[in-house]
Amino acid sequence: MTASRLLKTLLRQNARYYILALIFTIFRTMAQFATPAILAELIDHHLGDGPSRFPALLNRGFDRLFGPGYLGQNLWLFGVMIVLISIISGVAFYFRGTLTTKGSQNAAQHLRNRMYDHIQHLPFDYHVKVETGDLLQRCTSDIDTIRRFLSDQVVSLLYSFFMVIIALALMLPINPGITLLSLSITPVIFLFSMYFFRLVSQSFRKSDEAEAVMSTVLQENLTGVRVVRAFGQAQSEIEKFEAASREHRKRGFKVASVEAVYWGLSGSMGNLQIVISMLVTILAALRGTITIGDMVLLTSYTSMLMWPIRQLGRVLTDSGKTRVALNRLVEVLNTKTEPEEPDALKPVLQGDIVFDHVTFGYESSRPVLQDVSFTVQPGQTVAILGPTGSGKSSLVHLLQRLYAPQGGQIRIGGVPLEKIDRNYLRQRVGLVLQDSFLYSKTIRENIAITTAQADQPHIDHAAQIASAIDFIQKSEKGYDTMVGERGVTLSGGQKQRIAIARTLMKDNDILIFDDSLSAVDTRTDAQIRDALLSGDRRTTTFIISHRISTLSRADLILVLEDGRITASGQHADLIKQPGLYRRIYEIQGGSDASPARHEEVTA
Repeated sequence: MTASRLLKTLLRQNARYYILALIFTIFRTMAQFATPAILAELIDHHLGDGPSRFPALLNRGFDRLFGPGYLGQNLWLFGVMIVLISIISGVAFYFRGTLTTKGSQNAAQHLRNRMYDHIQHLPFDYHVKVETGDLLQRCTSDIDTIRRFLSDQVVSLLYSFFMVIIALALMLPINPGITLLSLSITPVIFLFSMYFFRLVSQSFRKSDEAEAVMSTVLQENLTGVRVVRAFGQAQSEIEKFEAASREHRKRGFKVASVEAVYWGLSGSMGNLQIVISMLVTILAALRGTITIGDMVLLTSYTSMLMWPIRQLGRVLTDSGKTRVALNRLVEVLNTKTEPEEPDALKPVLQGDIVFDHVTFGYESSRPVLQDVSFTVQPGQTVAILGPTGSGKSSLVHLLQRLYAPQGGQIRIGGVPLEKIDRNYLRQRVGLVLQDSFLYSKTIRENIAITTAQADQPHIDHAAQIASAIDFIQKSEKGYDTMVGERGVTLSGGQKQRIAIARTLMKDNDILIFDDSLSAVDTRTDAQIRDALLSGDRRTTTFIISHRISTLSRADLILVLEDGRITASGQHADLIKQPGLYRRIYEIQGGSDASPARHEEVTA
């Protein structure tokens, strides 16, 4: 997709609005040209002795309605005509503006919906790498730039075109030489506009990118306000934002300066054009080459043309901004989404899980997992231990097809993972992350967000398993307590328990806890694990943790180091073997499997 193709699509979808707006534009243009023609008729024919400028059909119509000579005897009717024409022009202008506004708003809504839908289907890897502030700026400011262009400039371009064509058609028959001389500076203004079109395009892109950087700084600061306050980085963040804001102001001032130069110089050239036209027509009228009415027409039409010709420059500059905005949207829209899989399978996911020589890396030259192989029986609990960067999270993310392995294969119940419908898989595989994201809603809404029609007993059951029921009942409004943006009013442990309850609301065949028990104390940790073990034994569970008490009761423990499985087995076996598991076991007191030992206070 290209920027021009996207713009054509938007115009085609709202063609009826722009066609009607074009019709009203033609009416308004004709009405504007009618006023000088009426004045010329009054001056040359009724106040002078020149022939009538009105079409013969129109004059016959007046004579039949009011009688011969009635118009000349009632000159006040010319004032009535001018007032009526002004009303017609105003009504046409109103409907033109209303129609273009509807068309542009529809186009903006379409773009917002299309961008949001496309972003939802982009690979997880894209969201990890993209800057959120930049993406927000594309979905808001850039789309608004396009909306303004479609609202103000598309029809303005046609308006300028009609004004020039009609003016030439009316002026050339009067006096071709004076007409060409009166419009002699027009080509210069047009070339001048083209030059500034390129300047504005370059300046606006830099301004747009600077705004995206500023939006990113602001978004990161607001979402990470706890970290900023905890480390006393408020002043540093203020300085960072001020630097981004200064750069945005600098780039914005550059755009404004270019536009100011254009409007100043084009205005001067336009005024010069009007002065030339007035001098030439006055001299021609004094010599008798043209009539006073001709002079009125030529000077009026020349003055009327200056604004649309100058406006053409604004259309060009705004089209430069719009082209930049369209290209930025197209960059996102051209990013490949996760492919549709019409033949994908939706098997029962309660079979064994097999990692068969799996290799994976975010970059092909730097593998995170290397030749990983293991088998998990249905209903087993698998614990994963490993140092930071060993590939623990990457391993479980593969189970949701957030990424695809570069080598080997993953199978569930004998079905290769890549043949299983991606959305179906994610609905059946529950994932609880360490950094629990909560919406700015009530506790009830956050827990029930994965289930369309969740009843209260179901919510209570999930909260009970997640050991969240006690603090929920003690909260000011119970389940109706607002958690604040990203759950800011809750402690880390409370957020994790709400996130666990939310995941348990789904009908999961596989449950993954990616270090999502780290913020709860050991007693609560044990309560949650006991509740899970006493539940549906058909659910296979993966637990990533550094806490031996959490790992010790697993059916299978995997030790990951540098992307490889260096040890596997059960707790009793692994503490007898030298290696990472036994070292951590000894560091944690050698008997940390007892939940009553080494109580941790929830943050």
